[in-house]
Amino acid sequence: MALGTLFALAAGLMWGLVFVGPLLLPEYPAALQSVGRYLAFGLIALPLAWFDRKSLRRLSSSDWWVAIKLAAIGNLLYYMCLASAIQRAGGPLPTMIVGTLPVTIAVSANLSAGRDARLPWLQLAPALALIALGMLFVNNVEIAALGHGANAGLTGYAQGALFALGAVACWTWYPLQNATWLRDHPGHSPRVWATAQGVATLPLAVLGYGLLWAYLTLTGNDFAMPAGPRPGLFIGLMVAIGLFASWLGTLCWNEASRRLPTTLAGQLIVFETLAGLAYSFIQRNKIPETQVLLGVALLVVGVILALRVKSKRVAAL
Repeated sequence: MALGTLFALAAGLMWGLVFVGPLLLPEYPAALQSVGRYLAFGLIALPLAWFDRKSLRRLSSSDWWVAIKLAAIGNLLYYMCLASAIQRAGGPLPTMIVGTLPVTIAVSANLSAGRDARLPWLQLAPALALIALGMLFVNNVEIAALGHGANAGLTGYAQGALFALGAVACWTWYPLQNATWLRDHPGHSPRVWATAQGVATLPLAVLGYGLLWAYLTLTGNDFAMPAGPRPGLFIGLMVAIGLFASWLGTLCWNEASRRLPTTLAGQLIVFETLAGLAYSFIQRNKIPETQVLLGVALLVVGVILALRVKSKRVAAL
């Protein structure tokens, strides 16, 4: 349990980087940032795949199909939605909506548990309530500041909300499916599975990059492809996010998923939100308000309470 929590913390610290990328590259299309990140992820995975080639050969065609689905929805589509939300509504609104992931994952995991071991709703409720309240406190200040930002228009706000909801849907689905595969295949290493997802992402990212380039050319868009007006920053940032947030973050999350019940692992997505919030304040060179710190404390207490809840097996009817 403790080791699984540490792996989830490490994944959250690295995944928090994804909230900063779109703010550092506001002039880059969200789709380009998504395919760029996962093109880097796929290229990083290739040499790793060579070392794990024997283990990767043990994966069946159905396993690879699962890896492709996870890559398409949990990687490419998720990040495109998230980057689109941040660019349209600024950082606060997407942080608020994506911050509900611990609740949506926990509830979805419990609803789909069937007769498997799951957490009692009554015991889980206080932890979920504290996490939700913490999210409200953390984002209350951010929502108030949203009205003073450059992207505070109603259209941008609504579009950002829709894209953020799409990101939540993608990442409510991803960890549940990923954890199910890992538990159904205990003989496969989480590291190898993370590499397999990287390999599966590469052709999708290459195809997406080509389609986006063709679209921009055919529509007369003057965006400087293939790497935009700041190629050094774009390439460096994509490689950094691809390595840490994609491959290494996925590896740490896989290790956490094998050690923790899915419902509890869902709670620990909160580390990503906290990391993203911390990186945002660092990027702004601003000290968090008291209300933000109180919200962080509530989030941490909620996670601790969730970790103390014992799962039980549902009785047969």
